[in-house]
Amino acid sequence: MAAPPGRSLVDLDGDVLAHCAHFLGARDVASLAMACRPLRAAAYCDAVWYRLFRERWPFQQVPRGALGFRELYIHRHTKVHQMKFLDPISAIYHPNPAGVTPSHLMLDRNDIWLSQGPVARRLRVDCPEIKLVETYKSHGARITCMRLFPLIDTPLFRGDSQTNEKALVTSSADRTVRLCWKGHSRCFKGHSGPVTALSDKLLGDGEFKILASGGEDCTVRLWSMSTRGKNHHLISTFHGHEKTLSLLSVAWHKPSLLVSCSKDSKVKVWDTMAPPSSGSSSCVGSTHLNTNGAPIAVKCHESLCYIAAGSEVIAIDLRTMKKASVLALHDHRILSCEMLPSEWLICTGMKDKALLWDIRKSQELPNTVAEMHSDDPVTLLHLDPYKVVTGAPSDGQAHVWETRTGHLLNTLICGRSTLSAMAVDGCRVAMAGSSALVHMVRYLDFLMSSVPVSLPAKEVSRFWGPQNHSEDDDDDEEDVIFL
Repeated sequence: MAAPPGRSLVDLDGDVLAHCAHFLGARDVASLAMACRPLRAAAYCDAVWYRLFRERWPFQQVPRGALGFRELYIHRHTKVHQMKFLDPISAIYHPNPAGVTPSHLMLDRNDIWLSQGPVARRLRVDCPEIKLVETYKSHGARITCMRLFPLIDTPLFRGDSQTNEKALVTSSADRTVRLCWKGHSRCFKGHSGPVTALSDKLLGDGEFKILASGGEDCTVRLWSMSTRGKNHHLISTFHGHEKTLSLLSVAWHKPSLLVSCSKDSKVKVWDTMAPPSSGSSSCVGSTHLNTNGAPIAVKCHESLCYIAAGSEVIAIDLRTMKKASVLALHDHRILSCEMLPSEWLICTGMKDKALLWDIRKSQELPNTVAEMHSDDPVTLLHLDPYKVVTGAPSDGQAHVWETRTGHLLNTLICGRSTLSAMAVDGCRVAMAGSSALVHMVRYLDFLMSSVPVSLPAKEVSRFWGPQNHSEDDDDDEEDVIFL
């Protein structure tokens, strides 16, 4: 007897496919739409997006006679992530007033991590309150850098129930690096001076993960994140820099490569999988930036590494170590920098404004920059596909700008205090500030907001000249959901 003809997923009835899509989240539905035309038709079904809309915003009123729930979902998702509302959920926490001003701030789901001098704190957002969950007092001097890494990649991981948890890693002027999570702590000792930099990601893939740190002793040190090496944390020490390490970043195209930048603008690339017998042999590339300032930001994307230093943002091809000046601002010193190379965008903070660049265009200042004005130096920045958030310490405010146009969307107030730190995660933002009498952390969540911001109908910034978009271009923009 002949075997029955083979059938594939697309042979199913459209209603069946739409029913299957009911069990998927928004990210999976968007991926389904890119597979083929029949699956795209099922993924674009109104019933699918009505369910997704109701699951995400159960109390949000749906406009009467609304056509296209997918478009309605994308519109709402975009506005929420652009923080274009007046009624976010708000919560305030007051750290110890006797402590120093909060200097580092990170936001991860419902957790806020902040540092005050040598102390790190983990806060849990339970609106309308923020509760102190844990205090880490393991350092003897101020914390210089903070990172969050998946707990599953650290020796503190104990089971599947912890798969989505994050562990805190801090470096300090007391010459140590600490790994902390829920009362557990590990100390990495080896630097002979203050530790000034931590890698932005863990090196390596698979089960063997490595943490990199750099310090005033001009060395880069590698630490084992494996339980097998719990008694021998230090793996390798790399020598070659002559000044304090300021930045460390893991290469995008090869996770065993580490990029290190020192305050004298020297850049080196290390192969962390090379035999540890000779630290100098692990250096596989080196260059000098020739800028008028120390590096302040670094971002690896594909085989390129973007470094902001002085008045320039420079791209280095890590395969050849050849460099090109992506942005040259001449007399404008860069105070802060955020990069989104996947979207061809770079934002630079300066003494009286922030500049938004499309790095695909000719970098002529009058024609290729969006200017987001500030009354004070912009030292705090966030950039994502929806928005730019700028902060200046002295005015206690953060300003939200639209990424596509550079227009002002909202102004977020931290209170009657200076703004010392800021963290943004999707449609949520945390701001830390201080005054003569009190320190404060303010948390805002725009997910369930409903009252839109009403701004004056006037141009508030200047983007790179008039832009003409066809209807097809607009449709392409609406098709993208950054989740």
